[in-house]
Amino acid sequence: ESTNPPPYILLLNPDTVVRPGALKALVDFMECHPEAGIAGSRLEDPDGTPQQSAFRFHNILTELDFGWRTGFISKLLANWVAAPPISPEICQTDWVAGASMIVRREVFEKIGLMDEAYFMYCEEMDFCLQANKAGWSCWYVPESRVVHLVGQSSGVTDTKKPAKRLPTYWFDSRRRYFIKNYGLVYTALTDVSWASGFAAWRVRRILQGKPDGDPPKLLRDFVLNSVFLKGGKIEKSKNS
Repeated sequence: ESTNPPPYILLLNPDTVVRPGALKALVDFMECHPEAGIAGSRLEDPDGTPQQSAFRFHNILTELDFGWRTGFISKLLANWVAAPPISPEICQTDWVAGASMIVRREVFEKIGLMDEAYFMYCEEMDFCLQANKAGWSCWYVPESRVVHLVGQSSGVTDTKKPAKRLPTYWFDSRRRYFIKNYGLVYTALTDVSWASGFAAWRVRRILQGKPDGDPPKLLRDFVLNSVFLKGGKIEKSKNS
């Protein structure tokens, strides 16, 4: 065991290109804000276009908004939408994308490592939630600019190509996040909220002649992977 462990640990995806000064911006921020446990970079396309990388924790209201997709509901839920407008300023947020994330060593000492039972997706949101419960804040630092070649690992999140059918592990991660943190009944309610809203959206999309940008067979796959058909058992975390 190291007698002089590092004060921070940087989590960085292999599909990233770090802009000059990006890491220094994260370290400088952490040095000036001892209450901050986690800070994330501004992720961007190679041409500098910012990507969404600071989010709110998913809950039944974020699921309702995503499923129904109506202007009226979205306005009502503006303070709960999962992906708020991209901030040009440093700001506190619920969680940041794990493609470029700096974590204070004490956070790992307090809550452990990321939950390895997630294969992919939701693990950084879950980690930030555990840090939040332990009293650590999470921040978005746009001065730290990192190019993220989105979707290189799975192809799922690449918005510049036609949507691919979501893999089973996407649904497994979502279900795990809700059951682990909110319980089975709450998860069932979120599934009903999302599925009913999304079904209504699919009908409305056809009637209004709107383009179809959703992954193929999304509603079918969602129902087949819901708690009603998959049950409420989740694998125990190796880090718990």
